[in-house]
Amino acid sequence: MPVDSKTSPRAELRTQIIEAAHRLLRDEGVAAVTTRRVAEAAGVQAPTIYRLFGDKDGLLDAVAEHAMALHVAAKASHDADEDDPVRALVAGWRSQIDFGLSNPELIRLMGARGETSPAIAAGIEVLRGRIHRLAGAGLLRVSEQRALDMVHAAGVGAVQALREMPPQHRDVGLSDALLDAVLAQICRQDRVADDAEPATSIIVRFATLVPELPGLSTAERSLMSEWLEKSIRAAQG
Repeated sequence: MPVDSKTSPRAELRTQIIEAAHRLLRDEGVAAVTTRRVAEAAGVQAPTIYRLFGDKDGLLDAVAEHAMALHVAAKASHDADEDDPVRALVAGWRSQIDFGLSNPELIRLMGARGETSPAIAAGIEVLRGRIHRLAGAGLLRVSEQRALDMVHAAGVGAVQALREMPPQHRDVGLSDALLDAVLAQICRQDRVADDAEPATSIIVRFATLVPELPGLSTAERSLMSEWLEKSIRAAQG
């Protein structure tokens, strides 16, 4: 990773150590990421790692956040190139599945740590943005939150199921089939906004516009959003 000329020596050293640990994790697994091995790979003394990260767990958290941040940045940049919200969601889904299968040690590490890093939260926000685009296009027939939860849960489950299969026997169509099943539940069947737009899709779509409605106070917008969310929940069951 290129280092910005304005980056402080401390930040540069931190990045150097994280990247060395990430290479060890990717090439040899979690067991290889010891303080001694990382110090040797990064060309530093072990006390430097403790000073910058506190302990090995702090270093592992930083490695996971670093790898996820790179992935999230790549996903976000791809969104700018895709005009169709459904295709953007499908492309992001496939990217996430590929990432999960290509980085088994990282996924195992994050699962073992059991903590949500800022990078993972940023990944959720990228997905939230894709779901919001579906809602804004009048394509959702459930709330944005339910759509987000369903896509996220299905993605985590798909990666887990595929990882448990021997690579030579993996069902390569499983993840796309799961996404199709989720889309059938959260999206309008025609996936095209028109004059016959179902009531729930209209409500979900209108909810995306509430923050932009003129002449309303913050409290009034909040109350309207609450009413719309209540109506959406009743409609989706």
